This record gives sequence, C-alpha cells and structure tokens, in this order.
Amino acid sequence: MSQSGSDLASLTLDPIGHVRTALGSKVEAARQPRAAEGIRGTIELLPGRNFEHALEDLDGWEYIWVVFWFHLNRGWRPKVLPPRSVSGRKGVFSTRSPHRPNPIGLSVVRLERVDGLTLHVRDVDIVDGTPVLDLKPYVAYTDAHPAARSGWLGDSGAPSDPVAAHEVSWSASAAAQAAWIEARIGLPLRERIDATLALGAAPHPYRRIRRIGDEFRLAIKDWRARFTVSGRAVRVLEIRSGYRPAELQRGATVEPIRAHCEFLARWPLDAAEPGPGAGGQGR
Repeated sequence: MSQSGSDLASLTLDPIGHVRTALGSKVEAARQPRAAEGIRGTIELLPGRNFEHALEDLDGWEYIWVVFWFHLNRGWRPKVLPPRSVSGRKGVFSTRSPHRPNPIGLSVVRLERVDGLTLHVRDVDIVDGTPVLDLKPYVAYTDAHPAARSGWLGDSGAPSDPVAAHEVSWSASAAAQAAWIEARIGLPLRERIDATLALGAAPHPYRRIRRIGDEFRLAIKDWRARFTVSGRAVRVLEIRSGYRPAELQRGATVEPIRAHCEFLARWPLDAAEPGPGAGGQGR
C-alpha cells in the first residue's frame, strides 16, 4: 500500500497474488466458507517480490485469513437484503455482502500445503482470478469468540447459528451422472451440490434453488440438480442440462455445449431442462 505524504484521502493497494479455483462467477461461489467445505483451490503469489521469504513458517498453521478484492463488483449499496434476513434490508456494514464502499473480502480457508509461491487451500468460497491483498494466520484462541452476540441473526425467526446440516443422499443414477461430469469437464459437481444443500434446501434466488411442483431444482453453473426434501433429508434424484434444446442444437460442436450433448446422449430426456442458457444465468 502506498500513500502520498500525510494525505489519506486515497490509498493504493497492490495485489500480492490471485486465487485459482473452479468457481468462474459469483453465482458459483458459496456464500460462506462453511458452505464451501471441501472445495479446493490455490493462491498463486506473484514472483519477484520476495514472497518466498514472507511465506516462511506459514505452513505450520491449519487455517489462514485471506484478504481479497471483490473484483467483479461494480458500485455499492448502503442497504442490502441478506439471504438469511427475516426482517428486511440491513445496513451493509452489518452484513457480509460484497457490495461495499471498498469491496474488500475476508475468508478463512484451510491451508493444506505451501509449494513455492503456491498455497494449496480448501473450503474456498472465492471466485477464480480474485486479487489477493494479504494473508494472515488464523489464531484460534484470539480469532474465535463463540459466545459473541450475532446481531440481527439473533432476531426471532432467523435461522439459528450454526445451522444444522441437512443430510444429503444421492440416487445411483445421479451419482453416476455427477461422476461423468467431473471426469469430462473437471467440475466437482457432487461436491458443490453436497456443500450447498447441506446448508438448506429452501428456494432462494441467491442460492439458485427453485421449487417446481413437489420437487426442487438447484443450478450449479450450467447444470441442474433435481432433488426432493423430507424434513432435513435431501435426496438428489437426477442431473440435467441447463441449456435449452435450441441452444444444444446450435452449439453441438462447441464447448461447453458439446459436453452437454454428450451427456444427453448417455442420459437422454424428452427435452433439456428448461431455463436460461449459460450465457444468461443469474443468481
């Protein structure tokens, strides 16, 4: 960080590296690290800046704080509607919303190992290409305050914290479909679906869950998971393509649509899952 004399009206931050994950957009990333349990990634620090020395002794810590820049955000909002709010909009400073005056993010990730300038991490809720501003060790005895008040999350009707995990099970065919997708395009779809649905299966636009009749649909990138809910038990029944039939016909020889065509050749349907194609999906 640099500043001109004593003038603090503006600050300049230089990234020290970037996050590399399979999460290509905001809609693919978990909203909290707990929902990203098991998701792996790397943090690649920039060469030529003596960061090799700065990383010494870090591999002795199990968790680290990652301070980063929400580079995909444009503008900010003084009041936002968090997914877990039951009493309307909240001041952005009382939330973890990315829509902040200075779009600085903070996440705790599990550090698996340090390999040169590359940190191998897991439980990552950060999208690919995110600029990293700083790394700090997570010190359990001082960073964790489990008895602290939870603000508006303690309102009547708000989900209790920590949220009890839902039990997610899979049909044999859905498991085979997810395994094929991971082998074909490298997307850890089952891992992502498990992490998302374990935190809850209620319909919500931010989490890309919709109710359709007696069943539900979860969107992960351009794939759809069909599932049912009974109490806290979630059953994943089937994976479907998120492309419309016309889109599949037009792009049958172009990735990523080609992978969807191959998928439907193995698991044919009367029609692909209706809904927006990859280019028009929103959260």
